[in-house]
Amino acid sequence: MSDADRLAHPLHQDDLLLYRLYRLHVTAGRLVIPMCESEFGITRREWRLLSFLAEGEGVLSSQLAEHAMLDRARTSRTLTRLAAKQLIVRQPRPSDRREVHVYLSEQGRRLYDAIHPRVIAINRELVAGLTDAQRKVLDAAVDALQAQATRMLAASAGAGVARDDTA
Repeated sequence: MSDADRLAHPLHQDDLLLYRLYRLHVTAGRLVIPMCESEFGITRREWRLLSFLAEGEGVLSSQLAEHAMLDRARTSRTLTRLAAKQLIVRQPRPSDRREVHVYLSEQGRRLYDAIHPRVIAINRELVAGLTDAQRKVLDAAVDALQAQATRMLAASAGAGVARDDTA
């Protein structure tokens, strides 16, 4: 069976696109997660939130949760750990103290600046095995798959579809 047939008509677990992507995620994640945990003392979830904050500080924790595709309770617990490590600063809005904006602290920025180039290097090395043409096709295919998954999720709204909470 050709690869295209395997994607369109999976017969086994190893043929399922989501499983194949999960295996890639876990395999490549084994390069990032130990670095974050052993060298920098943060979890993959903490890294995810730090990296999103570095790209857009001053967001509400609910916005951060949505962007990082984490539930609000996990996001809140993770932000509490990051605040305890002095990697973020929470600033309540003066007019509504229930609304809290989240920022990287100076220490958080330094940590991000130390990890981010290494994660970028891992990404570059991962895609280095592809030609320029393959990278372009993969990029377009990932965008198309994300759009289709978003449409499918919207169509199933209210059906209790859970969010993925992987790194």
